[in-house]
This record gives sequence, structure tokens and C-alpha cells, in this order.
Amino acid sequence: MRRLLLLCIAVLFLILPCVAEAYQVLLLLSTRDPVYTEAASAFRRGRDFSHRTIVLSDYQEADLARVIREDKPSVIVAVGDRALAAAKRARHLPVISLMSLSFSRLYGSSSNVTGVELFVRPERHFPLFEGMNVRRVGVLYNPARSGIYMRKVQQSAARSGIEIVTRVVNSPKDALGALASLKGSVDAIWMIPDASAVDHKSAEAYFLFSLAEKIPVISFDRSHLQLGAAAVIEADREEMGRQAAEMAADLLAGRPVHEYPLLSPAKSILKVNQGVLKHLGIFYEAPSRQANF
Repeated sequence: MRRLLLLCIAVLFLILPCVAEAYQVLLLLSTRDPVYTEAASAFRRGRDFSHRTIVLSDYQEADLARVIREDKPSVIVAVGDRALAAAKRARHLPVISLMSLSFSRLYGSSSNVTGVELFVRPERHFPLFEGMNVRRVGVLYNPARSGIYMRKVQQSAARSGIEIVTRVVNSPKDALGALASLKGSVDAIWMIPDASAVDHKSAEAYFLFSLAEKIPVISFDRSHLQLGAAAVIEADREEMGRQAAEMAADLLAGRPVHEYPLLSPAKSILKVNQGVLKHLGIFYEAPSRQANF
């Protein structure tokens, strides 16, 4: 009897690791940046999936292929550009992208990738421009990354009476020269989430231009408020996480990934920097409640 009991315990120890590793979703984060962890947390709250979280920056070289081969997840949720670049190579698995600047460019080129883009619907910006008495808005972008979005921007702008003045850039290094070419021809700069137009190093050029020309910069990232942005309209990360969770549930239920369209953020958040607006001599009465819209 005792021998049988020991045998059962031994078998149980052999089985348990396999049971512990079985999960539905591999949640892959580029880094532990709060932007990414916030979106990932929202995803976890969205649905009660079994999952494993891997942060790529924690490893010198993560062997993702081995993890997928041994763990056999059914869906990958990739948070950030680095995670998306790694995940999309697993072509036999559906991949949901979150918080990636590259996603809009990659969507359609990889049949296993869908997700939520970072671009907030253009029409959500125009009441802000009108409230600031802005009529000519400068935008830097790369057509390969943001061409589809900019066509939507131009269509919405025409209906709102806003003139969009564009400059094409190929890398963030081009931002300084492109901004200089807009001197005197725009009333505001609209930063969009285009990795060719802005990165951590080039962002400063936008705010120095804002100070020199005394025109506001409207950004897509709340961290830019403390750098000099007059206002931010940001995708609601909580809502994006929930959207990704709904997509994952559908994919786990058997919906083919190629049938899932690219989604825009369902909600966005407006934040303003009254100190910057006052310095620029702009009066803007922000909504009393900084709510989603």
C-alpha cells in the first residue's frame, strides 16, 4: 500500500509542472515601462484567462520559440514594438498587438496579427483645436507608417474647417528641419504616434519649437505634458486592455484572426497643461471633468 502511495506521489510530481505551465494567453511585454504594465494589467482585468507574463527586457535573449513550443499558448498578446516584433514570428499563433507604434504599419503584412492601434480617431481632436482658436495645424508623419490615418485626418479636417499642413519625414532625425519649415505657417503642432516623426530624443525639438513660435503642441502621450505639451489626447489604456481581452476571448472561441479588423481605441482621455497655455497666451476652457470621450 505504501509503495503504491509513493508511486502515486511520484506520478503527481511528474504531472504537476505540465499542469502549472498550461495556459491560454502568453502576455509578452517589451519592457516594464508603466505604459506597458498599465495596459497589461487592464488586459488581465478584462477577462479571467489563464496566462503567463514574460517581460523581454528582463532577459538578455529570451528564447520565445522554446517557450511557445513547450507551453503551447493559444494566443499571444504583445505589448509594445519589441514584443510585437518577436511575437509575429510565431505565425501559427494569433497575435494581439497593444501599445505598438509599428502596429498600423505591420497590420495586413502578417496574417496572424491583429490588435488595437494607438491612433485616436481624428475627429476627437477638432473640438480641442477649435476651442484653442487654432485653424492651421502642422503634422509630421511618414506615409508608410501613418498614411492611412492621415487620409482620415484630412477628410475629417475638411469637414471641420481645419487646415492640416503636413511634412513628410523618414526618421525622427528629420523632425528639426521639418518643424523649421513650418515656421509662420501653422497655429499649432499635432504630434501623432508615428515612430518616424517622434521618439524620446526628438520630442524636445517639438517643445522648443512651441516656445520659439508661441504655438501649442498637442500630443498623444501624457508624459509630454511635463515636457511642454499644451494638451494631450491619449488613448485610454484601460479601455484598450479591455478591447484586447474581448479579442482574445473571440480568438480562443475559434474566430480566425484574419477576420478580426484593426481596432481604434474605443475611448480617449483629454488632459491640458494650463501653465503652458497661459505662457502661450491661449485661453482654453477645458471640460470640467477630464473624462473619457
